[in-house]
Amino acid sequence: MITIDQLLAQATSQAVEALYGVTFPADKIVPQTTKKEFEGNETIVVFPFLKASHKAPDATAQEIGEYLVKHCEAVEKFNVIKGFLNITIKPSFWTGVLNHIAATPDYGFAAATPDSQLVMIEYSSPNTNKPLHLGHVRNNLLGFSLSRIMQACGNKVVKTNIVNDRGIHICKSMLAWLKWGDGATPESTGKKGDHLIGDYYVEFDKHYKAELRALVESGLSQEEAEKQSALMQEARDMLKRWEDGDPEVRSLWSKMNEWVYAGFDETYKRLGVDFDKIYYESNTYLEGKEKVLEGLDKGLFYRKDDGSVWADLTPDGLDQKLLLRSDGTSVYMTQDIGTAKLRYQDYPIDKMIYVVGNEQNYHFQVLALLLDKLGFAWGKDLIHFSYGMVELPNGKMKSREGTVVDADDLMDEMILTARRMSDERDTLKDLPQAERDDVLRMVGLGALKYFILKVDPRKNMTFNPQESIDFNGNTGPFLQYTYARIQSVLRKSTDDIDSCDTASVSPNEKEISLIQRMADFSTAVTDAGKSYSPALIANYVYDLAKEYNQFYHDFGILREENAALRVFRLKLSRTVGQIIKRAVWLLGMEVPERM
Repeated sequence: MITIDQLLAQATSQAVEALYGVTFPADKIVPQTTKKEFEGNETIVVFPFLKASHKAPDATAQEIGEYLVKHCEAVEKFNVIKGFLNITIKPSFWTGVLNHIAATPDYGFAAATPDSQLVMIEYSSPNTNKPLHLGHVRNNLLGFSLSRIMQACGNKVVKTNIVNDRGIHICKSMLAWLKWGDGATPESTGKKGDHLIGDYYVEFDKHYKAELRALVESGLSQEEAEKQSALMQEARDMLKRWEDGDPEVRSLWSKMNEWVYAGFDETYKRLGVDFDKIYYESNTYLEGKEKVLEGLDKGLFYRKDDGSVWADLTPDGLDQKLLLRSDGTSVYMTQDIGTAKLRYQDYPIDKMIYVVGNEQNYHFQVLALLLDKLGFAWGKDLIHFSYGMVELPNGKMKSREGTVVDADDLMDEMILTARRMSDERDTLKDLPQAERDDVLRMVGLGALKYFILKVDPRKNMTFNPQESIDFNGNTGPFLQYTYARIQSVLRKSTDDIDSCDTASVSPNEKEISLIQRMADFSTAVTDAGKSYSPALIANYVYDLAKEYNQFYHDFGILREENAALRVFRLKLSRTVGQIIKRAVWLLGMEVPERM
């Protein structure tokens, strides 16, 4: 079925040609929802047509409006406000729109075809020296939601992760475990592996700082103390032994990483995110070195006297970038080049999206140029989905000091908060315990996901757990409660919604507004995909849920005596519920049937 926007765009294109003899493509005409303070459902801005009409905006809008009333079956009437043509659609047309949405299982979603673009999305990118924290939560939720949005826009999608499993930070945890771990394991301590290893990262930093204090007190400067730190030198020596393939170091590294991976997998599963392919820096950095040396042979890069390899990007308006250190070891940029090489071998990538915080903006500017110079077709057009930092009301988090908000602890706290609020409301007491626990899990995690995703990803944000779970605000639980309310109405109904004839029903203004909002879902999905913004979906579904709740309070549904009208409103409610469920699925959320 053609959408109302498409219908009006086509009819307006025909009007311009019929009235003024000028062809104006329909795909360049974008009707907008009429502002609430004006009469009408859809608004067309006529200023682009003035060159064709050679008339004032009001006169042009008047002529086009009169043409649409005569020639477009959906248009009932119109009004003109300066250069804006506000169009009222016939109520009977909206009934057809509702029937179409209700009968389309994947309304708003486009299916991938053999010719669809393959979009690879990288997110998470954890280090194996600590558990996932609140910052990772925002990254994972953004990346996972974006993957569903891009899929809903008709793309083929590959979700990928790059694990930072090598480097000095990993050796710090390993060294601390050897020195102070006393053979501790996840089994012997009862701790998740990623939590256990994170404890030793913090332990290393504690001893390192104590050593620096002692050296400074002995008369050294801070810089001299850092250079003379025996503990840091031990970590560097361990990294060198790892790079040289020392069996003992490699065995310890493998064992501790396996502990961490098991912990990560548990957190990912609980958070509801997954990946199609995971890459590891320990496998990609050598590929990157090989690609850099290949670029060196081709004259793309240059070698300094100390043996280090650099890229001169000053002609591109940037600076000179180190790619290989003088000792031949790689840097993050080199590893990213190696990862790109492996990914391009594994998949015919059309578009690459990196979900990484905005502190890495410059890094991805450089990476795009380097990949392009090295011949990757998608390199120069890679997308850095740059997002802002997430903080708590009491400030920033620091991994080394152990002041991060652990992702597992955060999820526990959200579910506990949901339980406390549920106990106050006393609404789940009749459910079996297992079902009740599942509802509380959905509500707690839904609150977390929605609160993070409703914010423009480019902005820094402060996460407030209590505010996120308010059942009456712009929150995930409000959306879930709206869905559950609809399901409750449907369970109480004895009407056969799909068999009853509702053709005689003329929707009222509020019902039309709801249908129009549902019809806009496909546009919201498309816009979210184009702008890489889950926040657009969050804002859309909140507005829909808010509109439905106003309708629910203002009009009877089960109490309505007119059978056709009652069934119409039941169908309207059921369809709103379907769109809410579909929209929050794009955000990685679940909706309970009861709340």
